[in-house]
Amino acid sequence: MTEFRWELPVRGDGRHVGSASAHRGGFEFLDQVVLAAELSGLDGVVAPYDPAGEESWVVAGSALRRTRHLRVGVEFHPAFGTPVYAAKLSATLQRLSAGRLDWRLRVETGAADAAARGDRVTGVDRYRRAAEFLTVARGVWNEEQVLPGRFGGTGFEFAGEYYDVIDGGFRGILSGLPFPGVHLSGNSQEAIELSAGHGDVHIFDETGDGVEDGVASLRDTATASGRTVRAGLALPVIARETEGEAWARVLRQWREVRPEAGAAEVRALALDGFRWSGFDQIGYPRPVGLVGSYEQVAQALSNYRARGIEIFELTGHPHIEELHRTGEHLLHLADPAGRILAGQENHA
Repeated sequence: MTEFRWELPVRGDGRHVGSASAHRGGFEFLDQVVLAAELSGLDGVVAPYDPAGEESWVVAGSALRRTRHLRVGVEFHPAFGTPVYAAKLSATLQRLSAGRLDWRLRVETGAADAAARGDRVTGVDRYRRAAEFLTVARGVWNEEQVLPGRFGGTGFEFAGEYYDVIDGGFRGILSGLPFPGVHLSGNSQEAIELSAGHGDVHIFDETGDGVEDGVASLRDTATASGRTVRAGLALPVIARETEGEAWARVLRQWREVRPEAGAAEVRALALDGFRWSGFDQIGYPRPVGLVGSYEQVAQALSNYRARGIEIFELTGHPHIEELHRTGEHLLHLADPAGRILAGQENHA
């Protein structure tokens, strides 16, 4: 079944673009967004890594406590801490949430962000470290129940380039839990190879060139490793009853940045298939997303599904309002059979 998730506004939210906006923020507001996602029928939410936003682990923990059905992804950088610490923290969250936690490992960040975190690992070395991080995290995790007691030298052992573990592994209440689903991202070959060897889901960004080549490369690389990895796509979305209403919304937001702009300037950034490449200029983290009527956006999502995309990470602002629009008007058009089944399961 196709999954739809929502990226949470860890930096706050508002109706307008730019620093002059009256932002809604704080955990009370984030809780409202999370509950709106569950009530709207989405399958999950993602707490993104944002140096200027709330800490993603805290946001994810709160979201897990507030919901019953949503899967919750926490995005973090491998330099966040040791893989053993990340695994132990996750084991506790899995116990509290009946196993609904996912990881979204952020391998690439800007040079300024890395310097601010005191992280000296650069280039392809970041991917070698991430591979070790995931190897160690899985190694200390016991999905079978293990009785507490002295390790006695029979635990997990690892000697690597970045991490060394001697007699590691979880016992007692920290064992017997499902390991978080591992979501990775990036369009580079290094990113795809990391997912092929260690990931469960690979999230692409739409660049305007389509997703076919990336999905095919992911599939072939994972198959060569004897694995299957699901493909996902992160997309901002502006959908309304009519195409004209959707573009009017885009123009209103655009004019908050460029007050004298006309519709032609906005339309000049339109790509084929209801894609638009100006989202990053009106406050979104990614440049390319979808604009159109509910039927048009649903058709675009269905076209992505036909090209191998199984998971969509959507976003829109203001978040609560856009979540309700997505749940009420879009999801049943984009995935009618899946939404019926999901609704029956939730009702049961």
